[in-house]
Amino acid sequence: MSYKTKLKNIDTFIFDVDGVLTDGSVYLINGDVCRVLNSRDGYALQYASKLSYNIFVMTGGNSVSVKKRLLDLGIKEVILKSKNKIDVYETLKQKYNFKNENVLYMGDDIPDYNVMKQVGVATCPQDAAVEIKAISDYQSPFNGGKHCVRDVIEQTLRVQGKWFGDLSHQW
Repeated sequence: MSYKTKLKNIDTFIFDVDGVLTDGSVYLINGDVCRVLNSRDGYALQYASKLSYNIFVMTGGNSVSVKKRLLDLGIKEVILKSKNKIDVYETLKQKYNFKNENVLYMGDDIPDYNVMKQVGVATCPQDAAVEIKAISDYQSPFNGGKHCVRDVIEQTLRVQGKWFGDLSHQW
């Protein structure tokens, strides 16, 4: 079954941060860690959230400012310090009662591997680790932090007939 066919069943998105929502760079500014998020990814996240998709972010990082920004976009939960992502995934699955086949996950490196083996659609940015590319149903043509998240959300919503629909409502 093609990944496009699988997108019809997606109602839950889960994303990693470093290397997916960011390009993986970590900037130190006066001793504080700073990450850059892409506004096109942000638009797609808030758009899907307003359409009632479940959206979660799990990251090994511990950036309160990244968490705040993502929650402001409508993400249901942002789990920081996710050292064992499969455990976090199983906890989310129980708490929100979603099924593996309804989940699209985007990761870029080894900590994402076990979750990606469980979900309905495993995706990655173009610059993901070779091991992650090998198990992905879809590799975005965009690198991490360069609107690869927008790419998979937009494709999913287009397949489901929900992208760029009725724009008469105000958000």
